[in-house]
Amino acid sequence: MPEISRRAFGGLVGGGAVTAVAAATTAAEAAPAERPFASRPSGSGKRPNLLVILGDDLGWADLSSYGAPHIKTPNLDRLARQGVRFTDAYSGSATCSPTRFSLYTGRYPGRTQGGLAEPIANRTQGLDPNHPTLASLLKKAGYSTALIGKWHCGWLPDYSPTKSGWDEFFGNHGGVLEYFSKLGQLGDYDLYEGDATYKDLRYYTQVLTERAVEYVGRDHDKPWLLNLNFTTPHWPWLAAGDEETGAEIAAKIRAAKTQADITKALNHYDGGSVEKYTEMVQSLDAAVGEVLAALRRSGQEEHTLVYFASDNGGERWSYLWPLSGEKFVLQEGGIRVPTIVRWPHRIDGNQVSHEPNVSPDWTATFLEVAGARPDPAYPLDGASLAGYLLRGERPPEHDLFWRVRANRALRRGSWKYYQDSAGQDHLYDLGADLREQADLAPDRPELLAELKSAWERTAAGLLPYPG
Repeated sequence: MPEISRRAFGGLVGGGAVTAVAAATTAAEAAPAERPFASRPSGSGKRPNLLVILGDDLGWADLSSYGAPHIKTPNLDRLARQGVRFTDAYSGSATCSPTRFSLYTGRYPGRTQGGLAEPIANRTQGLDPNHPTLASLLKKAGYSTALIGKWHCGWLPDYSPTKSGWDEFFGNHGGVLEYFSKLGQLGDYDLYEGDATYKDLRYYTQVLTERAVEYVGRDHDKPWLLNLNFTTPHWPWLAAGDEETGAEIAAKIRAAKTQADITKALNHYDGGSVEKYTEMVQSLDAAVGEVLAALRRSGQEEHTLVYFASDNGGERWSYLWPLSGEKFVLQEGGIRVPTIVRWPHRIDGNQVSHEPNVSPDWTATFLEVAGARPDPAYPLDGASLAGYLLRGERPPEHDLFWRVRANRALRRGSWKYYQDSAGQDHLYDLGADLREQADLAPDRPELLAELKSAWERTAAGLLPYPG
């Protein structure tokens, strides 16, 4: 691996990173240096298509454009060069379904009963079909809507994307499945088209990619929203040629006597490796590349806003340096995620932004650029970035807030208040200490108290956890 200069390394790990690690890929080395984001206040008011792509448990530095020295992601790196790479973007929570609630509703997960599950694990929990969603609000504004891939906001018969505003659904209801048999976390088959099972025993990433390619290639007669939610690189650790290992996992699920047995089989603690994880991430990159190529062939690329992110931080095999923590906790490794936005008609490429943002901000942004209005009975917690991205306005200044059972966190500017699972309060300056090692709580007690009070005021308006 080529050496990384101190200057390049410092640029990567600081909150103000401007360039990717020099060793990421040969293409990255040859690419022009990123420049700080500046809007281009021009272009027509034509409403864009919205292609919203999520990876699953993809860590902040798992892309070569974010610093992974051993993972090659040329398609996502190219997407970043064609748009804006965000260094300080966050998921709405530290696990799968709460973040999806926050992205679908534009609100904190704790606003709804289903969002209190971390994550959803049984048929009694889900996103209330009566709650407005990004899809239902865009439908009212004249958009076609589809969700392909992982839903993880509840199972049939009470919950489904088709009950929450999406015209079409092809994918899995649960949070995890075996990539070939499609046996999911409840032990049953979990691949659906609409509300009916759909049989396809090929590698799941391939199946989803084909569906997405077909959707974007259609002759659409109105603007569209496609939520494309891959399960890659979430465990079990399986790549396209691993049918034999997949069959072993499926056999364990079929033989399971308890829910714990099913969970153990899918968790795949006896499998995986850095090499296998790398293969999975690179298959995700190739899948995104296929979808983007189909979009280009369709002639819709110019007027399609593409958003790519992860649903939360990585775990086990993920490359998270220099962040601390991982999925499930509110340290940076659990919630800071790679985020890329491209919209050729309105946004210049080869840019980087260090403005802090979180999942509900993007919900508000998508609604604004699509000319859709939030439901006043369900006020958004996110702040639209459209003015910043398109009109040269200052980015919205608001606290970023997280609450999970074990942790609490709030970010204001470069300052982060974090309470760990033992109830100990911490204060970090992320601009100087991205790794969250220099606890400034004893040195800045007034600031700690101010941020803690702000967290508690927001938390007071959320639903309490059951039990």
